[in-house]
Amino acid sequence: QVQLVESGGGLVQAGGSLRLSCAASGGISSINAVGWYRQALGKQRDLVAQITSGGTTYYVDSVEGRFTISRDNAKNTVYLQMNSLKPEDTAVYYCAADLQVGTVRYYNFWGQGTQVTVSS
Repeated sequence: QVQLVESGGGLVQAGGSLRLSCAASGGISSINAVGWYRQALGKQRDLVAQITSGGTTYYVDSVEGRFTISRDNAKNTVYLQMNSLKPEDTAVYYCAADLQVGTVRYYNFWGQGTQVTVSS
């Protein structure tokens, strides 16, 4: 019953902001890393940001300085703050985790995705 549930997507004008949330549940014993990915229509799914259990962050060049990944361990939630949004940011955004449930290791456990649409 492990779940990652994304929320916070929507329609926003270029230059605006959105904050995406990824809530984890289901008896997870540990999380090594959480990444945010996006997939535009007709394109591959790409990593855009990642945070490790130690708090180290990574951003793809195209979002560096505009997006911020963070976590709230008490809420089992990872966030993606997206500022200065551009139309090319339009995509379905997914979170994925490298996590452990008991003896089972999930190297890439995916959420269901949330749509982000940025209008020009």
